[in-house]
Amino acid sequence: MPDAAQTTARFSDLHGGEPSGVWSAPGRVNLIGEHTDYNGGLALPIALTQRTRAAVRLREDGLLRVTSDISDDPVEVAVADVDEQRPGGWASYVAGVLWSFGRQGHPVPGADVHVSSDVPVGAGLSSSAAIECAVAAGLDDLLGVGLLADDAGRARLASWCQDAENTIAGAQTGGMDQAISLRGQEAHAALIDCRSGEVEQVPFDLAGHDLALLVVDTKAQHELNDGQYAVRRATCEAAARTLGVGTLREVPVSGLDEALGRLEDDESRARVRHVVMEIDRVERCVAALRGDDYAQVGRLFVASHASLRDDYEVSCLELDVAVDAALAAGALGARMTGGGFGGSAIALVPAGSVDAVTAAVEAAFAERGLHAPACFAVTAGPPAGRDA
Repeated sequence: MPDAAQTTARFSDLHGGEPSGVWSAPGRVNLIGEHTDYNGGLALPIALTQRTRAAVRLREDGLLRVTSDISDDPVEVAVADVDEQRPGGWASYVAGVLWSFGRQGHPVPGADVHVSSDVPVGAGLSSSAAIECAVAAGLDDLLGVGLLADDAGRARLASWCQDAENTIAGAQTGGMDQAISLRGQEAHAALIDCRSGEVEQVPFDLAGHDLALLVVDTKAQHELNDGQYAVRRATCEAAARTLGVGTLREVPVSGLDEALGRLEDDESRARVRHVVMEIDRVERCVAALRGDDYAQVGRLFVASHASLRDDYEVSCLELDVAVDAALAAGALGARMTGGGFGGSAIALVPAGSVDAVTAAVEAAFAERGLHAPACFAVTAGPPAGRDA
């Protein structure tokens, strides 16, 4: 990936002069707990070693000027003009953070920002949250806000980034992505309680069990602001109102059948069934990890994917092919990860089988005439912070 020195050099080429610093934030893979965050549920992501870097320098003229390694053409917008329509596109993830800081009483006088990344875009690995959190880390330092200093502050900063994504970028995501990017730990998964905001670190030592986590980027484009995500969130919120609860987190597994009987349509019943059972799967996955029962972790991955495919209906051909091929090649478990409608799948595989499983997935895609996927093993990395 572009390191801090390379990011600094590109900033200097495109903006003139040196940045005040370079900050980075990781993408994420969610092990299990999909579409639970906005339902007040549980999720179990890891921060990746793949990161987005932001070189940042404040300016005093009220202008935000953003560049990236993807495009040398700068995006410019007055900070005061940032809203749901402006600047639009990927730069909204940067601009939204400035807007959020201002909303929280820390106005940004203007900024030059250059973004570089090796978090795959559109792969369901939270490249958007990585941009937000890298920029937020930079502004936190440069404005002297001090939220990076402890976990409680990082939790607040994550909520500001979520607000930016929901309001300015227009993606109605929950807070999991920003929480793991700012609060993850190396060699751990984070059990995130999306109702209370509490995070509990769970050891995730794949190497010690001779296992690997393989990501399959299907190259099927993943968009969260095309309406499908928002529709599912609205369905869940409507079901919660019908059931008389604040969020679906309040529906216990033991009361699921009774709750489903009170809903009027099959679609709502399917969505609720997924959410309630997925929260239960997260709890069982944490117990399995703590008990070194990775076979059970694999089984829970498979059950999660079936639920996302059949009840939540957010899978697609590419994700299903990836999961089926990985399982047929000997993976302990596999599932789609992220919001769905494209993006990535993950497979828990014996460490010595990474190449064989990769070859099997690639062959399955070729047989179906699909674009070749990108497969790579990942580990749990550190959270957002200053690089230079």
